[in-house]
Amino acid sequence: MGQKVHPVGYRVGVSKPWESVWFAEKNFALYLHEDYKIRTLLNKEYKRAFLSKIEISRFPGLVNVTVHSGKPGILIGRKGSEIDVIAGKLAKVLNGSKVSLSVKEVKQGELDASIIGADIAAQLERRIAYKRAIKQAIRNAMQAGAQGIKIRISGRLNNAEIARSEEFKEGRMSLNTLSADIDYRLTEALTQMGIIGIKVWLAK
Repeated sequence: MGQKVHPVGYRVGVSKPWESVWFAEKNFALYLHEDYKIRTLLNKEYKRAFLSKIEISRFPGLVNVTVHSGKPGILIGRKGSEIDVIAGKLAKVLNGSKVSLSVKEVKQGELDASIIGADIAAQLERRIAYKRAIKQAIRNAMQAGAQGIKIRISGRLNNAEIARSEEFKEGRMSLNTLSADIDYRLTEALTQMGIIGIKVWLAK
């Protein structure tokens, strides 16, 4: 029996902060669904912007959304025009609550599990060989100063009839140490032969 736990959820409150910061006595379920809808909408429509994480904080009548992105220019648009469009879409999801949206750039994309996964997924969708894409990502992460990196890819690799999983590792990965800064993300590549899942563990 494997005892596997989400590396980020395992560390929340110890070495990782919450990505949603709010307190609710009555509307907990409503806020939770709204947070889920916000993240789903942004991840679906702005996949090309290489989103790292979406932080949500709430105040009476106001929802603060901070998006960390590898390519912030796609989210900001020309002269900031796209920001208003995104805020309008989010306001619809939030049933008219006021939305304050800010975009932050991720300086080192090579040290962010979400951006590494999104980059590999984008390459797979362009039909680049998965081994080449993964080895390049591992090399870039280690050169940028990562302690260790592990990437597991599952699905119909190289258009094979039967789906399989492959794993690539380099460096140290202390998953049981709570104080270790482990970044983890699951990304999906939508290829013509089906979905390929990419899991990235990154020890910073």
